Amino acid sequence: MVHHHRYNLLKKGGDEEAGTLVFLYYRRRRPNLLSVLFLSLLSCTFILAPHLFSASSYLSHLCSFGVQNEGFVGNIDVNAPLCSSIPNGRICCDRSHFRSDICFMKGDVRTHSPSSSVFLYSSKSNNGFISYVSSMIDDGEQEEHDELQHEKIKPYTRKWETSIMDTIDELDLISKRANLGVHHPCNVIHNVPAVIFSTAGYTGNLYHEFNDGIMPLYITSQHFNKKVVFFILDYRNWWVMKYGDIISHLSDHPVIDFVGDNRTHCFTEAIIGLRIHDELTVDSSLMRSNESIVDFRNLLDRAYWPRIRGLIQEEEQETVDKKMSRSPTSGSVFDHQARKPKLVILSRNGSRAIMNENSLVKTSEEMGFQVQVLRPERTTELAKIYRSLNSSDVMIGVHGAAMTHFLFMKPGSVLIQVIPLGTEWAAETYYGDPARKLGLKYIGYKIMGRESSLFDEYDKDDPVLRNPSSFTKKGWEYTKKIYLEDQTVRLDLRRFGKRLARAFYCITGIHPQSSLSSDSNFNHGT
Repeated sequence: MVHHHRYNLLKKGGDEEAGTLVFLYYRRRRPNLLSVLFLSLLSCTFILAPHLFSASSYLSHLCSFGVQNEGFVGNIDVNAPLCSSIPNGRICCDRSHFRSDICFMKGDVRTHSPSSSVFLYSSKSNNGFISYVSSMIDDGEQEEHDELQHEKIKPYTRKWETSIMDTIDELDLISKRANLGVHHPCNVIHNVPAVIFSTAGYTGNLYHEFNDGIMPLYITSQHFNKKVVFFILDYRNWWVMKYGDIISHLSDHPVIDFVGDNRTHCFTEAIIGLRIHDELTVDSSLMRSNESIVDFRNLLDRAYWPRIRGLIQEEEQETVDKKMSRSPTSGSVFDHQARKPKLVILSRNGSRAIMNENSLVKTSEEMGFQVQVLRPERTTELAKIYRSLNSSDVMIGVHGAAMTHFLFMKPGSVLIQVIPLGTEWAAETYYGDPARKLGLKYIGYKIMGRESSLFDEYDKDDPVLRNPSSFTKKGWEYTKKIYLEDQTVRLDLRRFGKRLARAFYCITGIHPQSSLSSDSNFNHGT
């Protein structure tokens, strides 16, 4: 009876975040005495005469029983991510992160979409000695030991949300012995690695598409320098079309539908799942070459620039021509200025809409901004949105998924986020902090109770207005129902005007005193 080795992530004290990579030695049935004696004699003979054979970790394991804590690489970097280096013929899964699992397969890797599986055939060079001994002892048990390792994974980056993970398809990762014969002959042979991930879950929401998908894909694959093939579980054609410009800058190869393509694809390396750092963030300390969110934004620039370069150049030339032909207005805050700073207002309909948006536009224009109201729809081409925001100096928007568009702004620009009641923590965590990391000048505007539509629905002393945290701490459903779905905003433009003036100064270095002196600019009109 042969004993096989297997990689596993064992959790210390049951703690999922404290995974430790170890060898797990196990037996499937009680060996007979002659087998044990024979194995021990053969194994220890080789250990005492290492010059006769190449050093193999399998030999030392045959002389010991139980868990080996040394790991598979003696000089492994303790600061490196789990599974950062594995030998051929191995599956290694890092389940230490609360956001996502990620597995690595190295060797003879083959997809099998009908069974939602990825197989790894362990080469004879890795375990030839054990296979030889096994055949001498019990040829009839080979089929029983065909499967060396079996892992399961749902390759989506919100593993703590049980409800959404229940909707994600699961993959089986199975390691088998190659000497028993390969049951899945290759139809397509790739000379680059594969990355397999899901586009299900919250896909359809811009924030989640970037935070849960595009940015983790960048984190996981950018070091391959486009020499990688993407396999998508829960394939959506519209998603591939929407993000095609970005994907083409991460991979030189067409995206493959894992379920829809029944061919057996063969690789020497595969990554199943994606690494994720934080909300809309690339943590440079966790990247191989210290890439940051700025590098991700630069990739977006390269992805969209070919499409918008001509349009931007035409608009810039048109603006210069108009400025040269226009006489400066006496007393204007833009005397001797080349152009007005561009302010983009992300407009919303329904919940969290700015009800006096027209007055906000007027106030901004009177202060000296060139204003564009942008109303992105789900079907709006991202390159067009990128074109508007890439050329903007200031963006204003109410907390919500559309604020993800701040990624399209140039570092040094100003982001003003209007923060409705009950959304303070989310506004800072999901957009405020990531915007600062991108190098934007972030201004958060927390509305007063009287600026919320809830002011007309609840008594002024109601906790909904006076103590929103008492409701938000009850859970997401309370926050969603009260503060996200049922709330609109009417800005106090006199109060908000101070943020506009601050943004204006950040861009131009000029205090718009003439604009602020008139009370007519700060009203509640529609």
